[in-house]
Amino acid sequence: MSPPQIVRTSIHHRRSVPVRHAFTYRSYSWLVDLDDVPELPRLLRPLAGFHAADHAGDPRRTLRENVEAYLDDHGIDLGGGHIRMLANARVFGFVFNPLTVYWCHDAAGALVCAIAEVHNTYGGRHRYLLRADQRGEVTVPKAFYVSPFNPVSGRYVLRVPEPAGGRLGVAVTLLDASGGVVLTATWTGSVHPARPTTVLTTALAAPLAPLLVLARIRWQGVRLWARGLPLHPRPQEAAL
Repeated sequence: MSPPQIVRTSIHHRRSVPVRHAFTYRSYSWLVDLDDVPELPRLLRPLAGFHAADHAGDPRRTLRENVEAYLDDHGIDLGGGHIRMLANARVFGFVFNPLTVYWCHDAAGALVCAIAEVHNTYGGRHRYLLRADQRGEVTVPKAFYVSPFNPVSGRYVLRVPEPAGGRLGVAVTLLDASGGVVLTATWTGSVHPARPTTVLTTALAAPLAPLLVLARIRWQGVRLWARGLPLHPRPQEAAL
């Protein structure tokens, strides 16, 4: 098991078409081993909670059990190997995770696969199973409605290397049906041991940052709508 860590992050989005639009926010996330999900000292518990109900799967199960059930559906058995999760924690009872990444290892510690779990603002959740190529990239068809400004078509190119050397570097590029770049999002940052002092200083340096995720998404949507981007209706969807 690996100890819990805090990742002080910079989140950057850049849209290329049909208009150019970019923004950057600073925030923080958690990197935790699902066999050792942290529980903070009592006075700090409002600043970080981890619950299966905040992620895809059965809320009555543990986070690890839900990931293992998903892997089992895809014929993957980790043999008890560890799973690390990169996600926002529940803060003062609220959390929204646009993207959660799980790195899944076998019993010898080798990385078997990753999972990208995407949430939209309508309560939908979808998971993508990722097996990287030699360049560390994964290409998957887009299969989930995320934004009213993008149809459910095209494909994602993802780079989700497991954090190493104290650094995080995740990138997602959306390509349209002809292969043109629609938008790119990056999630970068520095990784730190989740000591109580680090939790407190990080929360003070980026006050309420996890609580602002959803508000910031909606604000950027208003800005795009004001610029006349066409809207794509939301199809019926099921959580996976």
